[in-house]
Amino acid sequence: MAFLADTLSRVKPSATIAVTQKARELKNAGRDIIGLGAGEPDFDTPDNIKNAAIEAIRRGETKYPPVSGIVPLREAIAKKFKRENNLDYKPEQTIVGTGGKQILFNAFMATLNPGDEVVIPRPYWVSYPEMVAICGGTSVFADTSIDNGFKLTASVLEKAITPKTKWLLMNSPSNPSGAAYTEAELRALADVLLKHPHVWTLTDDMYEHLTYGDFVFKTIAEVEPKLYERTLTMNGVSKAYAMTGWRIGYAAGPVALIKAMDMIQGQQTSGACTIAQWASVEALNGPQDFIARNKAIFQGRRDLVVSMLNQARGITCPSPEGAFYVYPSCAQLIGKRTKAGKLIDTDETFCSELLEAEGVAVVFGSAFGLGPNFRISYATSETLLEEACTRIQRFTASLT
Repeated sequence: MAFLADTLSRVKPSATIAVTQKARELKNAGRDIIGLGAGEPDFDTPDNIKNAAIEAIRRGETKYPPVSGIVPLREAIAKKFKRENNLDYKPEQTIVGTGGKQILFNAFMATLNPGDEVVIPRPYWVSYPEMVAICGGTSVFADTSIDNGFKLTASVLEKAITPKTKWLLMNSPSNPSGAAYTEAELRALADVLLKHPHVWTLTDDMYEHLTYGDFVFKTIAEVEPKLYERTLTMNGVSKAYAMTGWRIGYAAGPVALIKAMDMIQGQQTSGACTIAQWASVEALNGPQDFIARNKAIFQGRRDLVVSMLNQARGITCPSPEGAFYVYPSCAQLIGKRTKAGKLIDTDETFCSELLEAEGVAVVFGSAFGLGPNFRISYATSETLLEEACTRIQRFTASLT
């Protein structure tokens, strides 16, 4: 009898974490490495949020919290959804977890039986299908393409739905592509979902506040109120508030689902860090003006990276609507060789050789389910981004 569970054979390690760790190891070994794999802002957490955490410690807010979250935070979450998304949730319809990952995991654990299907647009965040697999479900991938901005269309969604479908998992703006859905695009998807009342929607809105230009963010339960009773709307403080290490995610949905997730969390981790929760109360209720400032910086970085990558031989890079990623295609470089004669046969090889030759760490697109592409996180300084893109231009020009 094998000691380790069979589940592990269905789960792959995170490619984004692997790239970040590899870049860290090479740096420690003395290599000049620019790491563009990590999905976290390089900004510091705002002082008012840090001070709220310090004050919570001084008040003695260091005991076990309620499993679903402290009441002030659940109230702040309900107010946020009303204020920013026009969604009416009571505090008891909300739940707080240790990051967005735990929210997603608990939702799947609470609802998936063997054979249940989750429709996931491709490219996807690397953890989605692994979570589904751990929880016993089956991922059904719905393809997008660079030609339609990496967005799921109504016709593709319709074909992906079967009697076994339990969830559609939506991520807008998207990790890895940065694609964000307009109200009209969500409307078209909602019309399909209305025809299939057995399908629920889980929206990962973690990058909600990071959209650019005139883009107006919408979430699907806001666009189609008839889906409210079968939608779990997930968000968190990690990205917009530069609080990745605080590990606070949250969601709102029907009470029965929230209670089921609460029960699982009660046997899993119990409540999220109390101090981080009080900091998150300040994040949601406090000043929001820094978000616009940070967003303007991100937009400038996006424009720089898109421009420079499109000047690289064999690279095609669309300009995303949101998040802080670009997802360029390297299809024109497949089949070429490096100076040392190494064949570029996949996007993974392309990224590996780029790291070896120029010290630029990016994540290969096949890890996100769609290649030949690669993902760059532009959540770092323009100086480093410009140098990294110059190196990429030099590397692609050297291929024959």
